[in-house]
Amino acid sequence: MSDTFIAQRLAAGEANALGQLHGLPLPQWQPCPQPQPVVLHGQYCRLEPLSVARHGEALYAAMQRDVEGANWTYLPYGPFADQASYRQWLSSMEGLADPQFYAIVDAGSGQALGLASYLRIDPANGVIEVGHLNFSPLLQRTPAATEAMYLMMRHAFALGYRRYEWKCNALNLPSRRAAERLGFLFEGLFRQAMISKGRNRDTAWYSILDGEWPMVRQLLEQWLSADNFDAAGQQRQSLTALMTNWRQTRQ
Repeated sequence: MSDTFIAQRLAAGEANALGQLHGLPLPQWQPCPQPQPVVLHGQYCRLEPLSVARHGEALYAAMQRDVEGANWTYLPYGPFADQASYRQWLSSMEGLADPQFYAIVDAGSGQALGLASYLRIDPANGVIEVGHLNFSPLLQRTPAATEAMYLMMRHAFALGYRRYEWKCNALNLPSRRAAERLGFLFEGLFRQAMISKGRNRDTAWYSILDGEWPMVRQLLEQWLSADNFDAAGQQRQSLTALMTNWRQTRQ
C-alpha cells in the first residue's frame, strides 16, 4: 500500500482507536426536505411541474420534431404510437413524488419543449438524481437546455442535498458528453446494471458534490450570462472548455 494511497484515505476519513479508517463525522447533518413541485424560473426557460392539461399538446408537438425517434433509443419507454398514448404515459407520471417530472418551458414562446425529473430521491442521505431527460429538437443545443439543468441543480443544492447524480446508458455518448459539459465527474461503470427494451445496459455514473457545486455554479452562470453570447446568439466561451479547465486545476 503506497504512502500516497494512505495519505488520500486519511484525507477522506479518520482512524479510530483500532487504526481502522472510516468516514469523517457529520455532526450537523440533518435529512434534506423532499423536493416540492415548484416553478423554477430562469432567463431562457422555466421548469413547471408536469401537467398533461397544460403541457401535453405542446410536448407531443415538440417531440414530433424528432422524426427519426433518436430521443427514445436510450429511454426505457417510447416512442409512442400517437398523441393519445403519449398523453396516457404523461398522465401516469404527473403528480408523482419520485420520479418528480418537470416540463421545460421556453421563456419566449411559453411552449413546453422538453422533460426532466428528479428521481431516486434520498433525503436521509442527501442524494438526488436527475433523469428521464427528453429534450425535443427545439430545445437541444440551446441556452435554455443548459439553463434547465442548472436550475434543477441549484434547487437541489439549495435544499441541502450533498450529492447530485447523473446516470446513463454507457453507450449513450451524447448523454455522457452532456454530463461532463455540465460539470459532472465520471465515477465508473456498473456493468450489466439493468435490461432496457430487451437489451443489456451498462450504466455510467456521474456526480456533483456539494463541495464542488460553488465552482460548477460559477462556471454555469458565467456561460449563461448574456455577455457570453454575441448578437447572433453564438457563444463566446465554450462551457466544455470552462469545465475542462476547472477539472485540470483540481488534479
